[in-house]
Amino acid sequence: MTTAKDIMHPGAQWLPAHETLDRAAQMMREMNVGALPIADSNERLMGILTDRDIVVGCVAMGHDPAQTTAGEMAHGTPRWIEASADIEEVLREMQSHQIRRLPVIEKKRLIGMISEADLARHLSEPQLATWVEKVYAHG
Repeated sequence: MTTAKDIMHPGAQWLPAHETLDRAAQMMREMNVGALPIADSNERLMGILTDRDIVVGCVAMGHDPAQTTAGEMAHGTPRWIEASADIEEVLREMQSHQIRRLPVIEKKRLIGMISEADLARHLSEPQLATWVEKVYAHG
């Protein structure tokens, strides 16, 4: 059985909710990623911040990324998956919530992230086509 841990990319890092968006952008650049999971002071998932969130939700709205925190951008119910979950569970979670990135948790700790690129490397073409159709479907 292929698990979330098998397909994730390890080394994901929390972005503390109190960090500003300019610092978040710097971390994304340093880590060469487009999203970071946001954590509260107890390292509990609050959401995921994307580079697009910074641009569209902050800069394009006329806000200062040096004065806006990641916690201010965390909206909705955060989604995550246990490291031991099988790939079908991963796909269901991502498809049912139409999300493209999924934090992987083991023993209540962030151990990695699953992204579109990870799925592309590990899914068959039919599985990937179904995932794309369901995640990108509008309606």
